[in-house]
Amino acid sequence: MILVTLGTQDKPFVRLLEMVQQLIDEKIIDQKVNVQAGYTSFSSKDMNIFDYIDMDSFKKMLDECDILITHGGVGTIVTAVKDGKKVIGVAREARYGEHHNDHQKEIIETFTEEGYILSASNVDELKEALLKINDFKPNKYQSNTDSFIDLIRKEIGK
Repeated sequence: MILVTLGTQDKPFVRLLEMVQQLIDEKIIDQKVNVQAGYTSFSSKDMNIFDYIDMDSFKKMLDECDILITHGGVGTIVTAVKDGKKVIGVAREARYGEHHNDHQKEIIETFTEEGYILSASNVDELKEALLKINDFKPNKYQSNTDSFIDLIRKEIGK
């Protein structure tokens, strides 16, 4: 099962669900797909889409998934990586009105550079990441709090 999480931002992230739907249509994705959509309205006969679930249900769904495709939320990424999940990060981007700035891109880039996750910014990259994910061996998570604090300070200073 693939779990897609869009977080709780009050802005939609339709672009990611359109990418997932395209890859379902192309038969690149042939697994069950559950989506925590938050504020994003999207209709699909191929995905099980819900707004929010409680933390216990989320944890159970995360435990059951083979792949997590997620926005750039640090908490979601860290939780999944600590559990040894294979994660593909797709950042919300300001240029699409998905967020106020591009801090999620920087967060995902950092986790990708550290070897914890794969990343994608468009449907071709998501397709490539999905084709690589089975052979991907994520690094074991080690807290890097100082680097993340520096990253947050830079964003606050902008």
